Amino acid sequence: MKLEQIKTTPDPLEPFHISQAIRHGELVYVSGQAALDLEGNIVGVDDFDAQAEQVFKNLADVLAAADSSLAHVIKVTIFLKDMTNFPKIIALREQHFSPPYPADTIVEVSALALPELDIEIEAIAATA
Repeated sequence: MKLEQIKTTPDPLEPFHISQAIRHGELVYVSGQAALDLEGNIVGVDDFDAQAEQVFKNLADVLAAADSSLAHVIKVTIFLKDMTNFPKIIALREQHFSPPYPADTIVEVSALALPELDIEIEAIAATA
């Protein structure tokens, strides 16, 4: 079984000993992407919309590093600290994905890795 680590440069998850993604065959398994810039700084503290845009940007960047894209996402799991943001998630799905939309699980959690974070998304995608 050949596993390939996928990462951006710089890799904001490296200090946490987490792979941004792993490619196995024609699938890419992307770790939860949060509102961190490439230097590991939180983007959009107290601003769900800014955080969500950063999360989708990070997801797209990691997928591009794996020769994939948001168009090839098969499954996402979305973690929210506040389910009242669910209507915004519907709009973000429409903005960043296209039919057939990925399979999706969305859950509300009491906390994410850092207290300032409001959203995290992990994904499985096919390679391009």
